[in-house]
Amino acid sequence: MEQNIVNLIYLGCAFCFIFGLKLLSSPATARRGNLISALGMLVAVVATIWDGDVISREFIVAGLIVGTAIGIPAALKVKMTSIPEMVALLNGSGGIASLFLGWSAYNANINISPILAFTVFLSVLIGGITFSGSFIAWGKLKGVNWLSDRPTLFKGQKIVNAILLASALILGALYCIAPALPISYYFFIAFALISLALGVLAVIPIGGADMPVVISLLNSYSGLAACAAGFVVNNMLLIVAGSLVGASGIILTTIMCKAMNRSLVNVLFSGFGSESAAVGTSSSQGEMKAMSAKDAYYILEAAESVVFVPGYGMAVAQAQHAVKELGEILEKNGVEVKYAVHPVAGRMPGHMNVLLAEANVPYDQLVEMEDINPSLPSTDVCIVIGANDTVNPDARNNEGSPIYGMPIVNVDYARTVFALKRGRGKGFAGIENPLFTNDNTRMLFGDAKATMNSLIAEFKDN
Repeated sequence: MEQNIVNLIYLGCAFCFIFGLKLLSSPATARRGNLISALGMLVAVVATIWDGDVISREFIVAGLIVGTAIGIPAALKVKMTSIPEMVALLNGSGGIASLFLGWSAYNANINISPILAFTVFLSVLIGGITFSGSFIAWGKLKGVNWLSDRPTLFKGQKIVNAILLASALILGALYCIAPALPISYYFFIAFALISLALGVLAVIPIGGADMPVVISLLNSYSGLAACAAGFVVNNMLLIVAGSLVGASGIILTTIMCKAMNRSLVNVLFSGFGSESAAVGTSSSQGEMKAMSAKDAYYILEAAESVVFVPGYGMAVAQAQHAVKELGEILEKNGVEVKYAVHPVAGRMPGHMNVLLAEANVPYDQLVEMEDINPSLPSTDVCIVIGANDTVNPDARNNEGSPIYGMPIVNVDYARTVFALKRGRGKGFAGIENPLFTNDNTRMLFGDAKATMNSLIAEFKDN
C-alpha cells in the first residue's frame, strides 16, 4: 500500500480518536464515542498490517487475533463492580507494551542515535512505571490478601523514591550518550528494573479512597508511554493517540483533584487513608437510628422529590437495576426523581455514571454535584446508597477533619435522609461520618440491593 494512502488513513483514524474523545465527555454520547474510537483503532491496526514499512505482518495479525480472543470474553464477563480493576489492567497492558517495544527497538539496532535512544529510554521508563503501578492499583482494588487497600508507608519512603528516580535518570543519560557501547546494555536493564520498582513504590502509599485519581493518572502515563513508543517506531498515529490519552488523563486527574479539593502532590505523597493520616476530630455525636423498609415506604409514598446519591456500596451490591426500578415506581407516584453523582464516587472516574447507564437510567436525571446542591434544602428525601466520604458534612463544617474542604453532595440539607449501609463501620477512607447520626437521617442496614427490593415490594403490596 502506498505510504501516502496509509498516512491519509492514519489522518482519518486520528479524527476518529479526537471526535470519539469529544463524545465521551457526555453520558448521552459516551457509548457512541467509544465505538467511533474503537473503529478508528481497528482501521489503524489494519492499515499498519498492510503498510509497506512493516516487515513482520504475521506477528501483528497474531497479536490482533490473540488480543481479540482475550479482550471480548473479558469485557463480556467482567462484573460492573470490577470495571476499575479492568481499567487498571488495561493501563498496565499499555505500559508493558511500550516497555517491550522500547526493548525490542534497542535489541534490533544498538547503533541508534542519542535522540532515538532518548525516546527508547522514555518509552521504557514510563511504560515500566505504568505497568507495575497499575498492577499494584489492580491489587488494591481487587482486595488481594497480600496487598492492603490502605496506604503502605515506611520511614524514608520519599527519599528512596527520589534516589531511584535520580538513578534512573542518570543511567538513562549514560545510555543515551553512547547506546552502542556494550556497557550501555547494562544501563538499559538497570533503569528498566528501576522503572518497575518506581511504579510499585509510587502507588503503595496511595489508599483506596484516592483510587479515582490514581486510575486517571496511570491512564495518562500509559498514553505518554505510547507517545514515546510512537517516536521509537516512527509512527505518527501512535504519537497522536498517545498524546490524546496522556493529555486527557492529566485533565481528568486535575478534575478529580479539584473534586476532592486536594493537590496531586497531596494525593501521591500524603498517605491519605492510613491510620495516622485518617486521625482527626469528628463532629459525629449520638447514635445511628435504624428504620425498617416499611417505615421508609410511608415517607417515600408521601414525598414529592427524591434524590438518589450512589456510592461504591451500590456497585458492591449490584443494586443499580433495583435503584432504577424504585425510581420508576416513585415517578409513577408523581415524585420528581434525580440522581446526584459526585465526581469521585466509586473507584474510578465516572464509576457511578457507568453503573447508572448500565441500568438505563435517563441521562437527564443524572445531575452533577454543583448543580444538585442548591436544590437539596427543598428535597423531601435523599437516599444515600453506600456513599460515605462524598456526603460527609465534616468536609464542610469540621476543620479538624482530614477531608475538610472537599466538595460534597450536601444531602444533610434535605428534609429526610435514608442512608443504606451494610454495617456501622467507617468508609473506605476510615473517617467517621456525622451524617449517619443526624436527627434527619435514618439508617437502612443491610445489602443495598436487598433493601431496595424490600422498598419496591412495599410499593407493590400497597
